[in-house]
Amino acid sequence: MGMPPLASGPHDPDALRPLLDTVLGALREGGRARGGPLPTGGPEAVAERVAGAVGDVLPDDGDPDALRTLVTALAEGAADPADPLCAAHLHCPPLAVATAADLAVSALNPSLDSWDQAPAAAALEAMVTRTLAHTIGLADAVVTSGGTESNQLALLLAREARGSGVRLVLGANAHHSLPRAAWLLGLPDPVVIPTPNGTLDPAALHDALTHLPRPCLVAATAGTTDAGLIDPLPEIAGLCAAHGARLHIDAAYGGGLVFSDRHRDKLAGLERAHTVTLDLHKLGWQPVAAGLLAVARPTEFGVLHHRADYLNADDDTEAGYPDLLGRSLRTTRRPDVLKIAVTLRTLGRSGLGALVDQVCARAREFASLVREHPGFELYDRPDISTVLFRPTGATDEAVAGIRRSLLHDGRAVLGRARLDGRLWLKATLLNPHTRPDDLALLLKLVEGTTPR
Repeated sequence: MGMPPLASGPHDPDALRPLLDTVLGALREGGRARGGPLPTGGPEAVAERVAGAVGDVLPDDGDPDALRTLVTALAEGAADPADPLCAAHLHCPPLAVATAADLAVSALNPSLDSWDQAPAAAALEAMVTRTLAHTIGLADAVVTSGGTESNQLALLLAREARGSGVRLVLGANAHHSLPRAAWLLGLPDPVVIPTPNGTLDPAALHDALTHLPRPCLVAATAGTTDAGLIDPLPEIAGLCAAHGARLHIDAAYGGGLVFSDRHRDKLAGLERAHTVTLDLHKLGWQPVAAGLLAVARPTEFGVLHHRADYLNADDDTEAGYPDLLGRSLRTTRRPDVLKIAVTLRTLGRSGLGALVDQVCARAREFASLVREHPGFELYDRPDISTVLFRPTGATDEAVAGIRRSLLHDGRAVLGRARLDGRLWLKATLLNPHTRPDDLALLLKLVEGTTPR
């Protein structure tokens, strides 16, 4: 085998053309072989098929057909979020234009740990993060790998601003990454407030803040993982102001509502937070990863400052070369901002808002189907695009079995959530191409799997 071509350079991008044809063909072949939203047979069968396709992971001599073989195996064994019956998680089907932009990043391979590795990307990231922060009423933002990193960074900024004794106060509905971040950062054990109705109760929060010693960090949620519910943000923001508490809002899921004229009001109060988590690989239709942490006070990012002479020497900074190390907890960092920027420019606010409106409308339609069906029970009208439902009279064991049966047979991907002491099936509708008959089929599949 000769010297393998590179992905970029004066001439080498042309080497990608036949490889892209191979990848597209393999994606098509693998998808046809899968024949549904996910592979059949369960974990052991999938692992066996992958092992058979891969063979020797590191052979003595290379296989020129490896790209086609492994992409086909990956596609055949994928849970495809672009299939309308794949609706379990906050796992969106990425837009084609965003995916194409991501290819350019992989080919050029910039890294945002120093300006001389990513000159244009550094300038683009500064523009896009500031714009997105302003869109939700804050001052600036940094790109992260997703909600977990954003929440961790939010707690770090709170610790540095309020001291290591800052106490995290959060609802039982909060994302698991928040208490984990408190543990990782050595903060006191969080105070967890019960959320019997699925959202943070302002009266219970007021009581907690009245009796807890300061300082406190309150974490509210705009789009819970289980049910897509939004905490009463204006009331929570008012309580934080009255008690001198810092406010973080985890809007990893619901933050995308800001693009929609119809649904933006659900995020009232977001602009009063000190920090806000956003994920555009949810209601933004980006390939993973595309997270952000927005802040009200950009100077707080100063705590991330770090000096490494080979990346941000003082004399280079004084000469006008941007210091990028203070823009992330990570060093090597790909410019995930390109796909975001391409999407924002291609679709605009109205185009993204139309996608948000579409999936929210489909969720309401699916909720109506469930409500009108005598064999099913609906948890509640959806706030965003998550619908919780279960067969009427079914035990929790039966609900869990229905979900696993659909997974094993490769017929549908539904999630699970425990609320009000019961287990529910969860449909998270993030595919704007889903049609009404897809929703009817999804419900029919569940009905056909329900034990009699």
